[in-house]
Amino acid sequence: MKIKKAIVSSLLFVFLLMVFYIVHLKFFRVDVVFYSAILDGVLAALVTILIVAITPYFKLYNSFEKLQLFVIWILAGYAFAISVPTVIDRSLSFYILEKLQQRGGGILQSGFEEVFTQEYVKEHRLVDVRLTEQLSSGTVIIENGCVKLTQKGDDLAKFSRFFRKNLLPKERLLMGQYTDDLTDPFGHGAVDANKTFDYICK
Repeated sequence: MKIKKAIVSSLLFVFLLMVFYIVHLKFFRVDVVFYSAILDGVLAALVTILIVAITPYFKLYNSFEKLQLFVIWILAGYAFAISVPTVIDRSLSFYILEKLQQRGGGILQSGFEEVFTQEYVKEHRLVDVRLTEQLSSGTVIIENGCVKLTQKGDDLAKFSRFFRKNLLPKERLLMGQYTDDLTDPFGHGAVDANKTFDYICK
């Protein structure tokens, strides 16, 4: 009986999550897709647990069981936020599929660098989207046209570099060859280390 009611309450959560998500994107402004979807998940979980708490149908649950259900719904909302809208919004893999479809089903492999640099960045307003996310996250600030790391951003960058160099696969398949190139992308000669860059803030 408890399992059946847990399923019913979880289906209610899924329904409310979809309602909040659709209403949010249709009628409200969204700063960052991921944060917006997370908020929808939290709201859906709160409304669901409120319904469970006041509805006699669910009175067989004790407080701990209700807390467990609430935590499960929060985690499910997070999984939805990061796995569906955020992935589709950010994913280069989905972009490749959509671009192949747009171009009639096939693009020369040699043309993908042009697709990424000339089309992807502009079509998805990639710079604007990513800077908006970083500003909203508090990891960068913009002063007089110069994008600067905050302390939070610097700490995250250090963590990311450490994780990339030490905890990502050393033998990763890239176009038929296993390589460790992506564990240290700055150190594999793609850009001349001695080059002077004219985009550095003075």
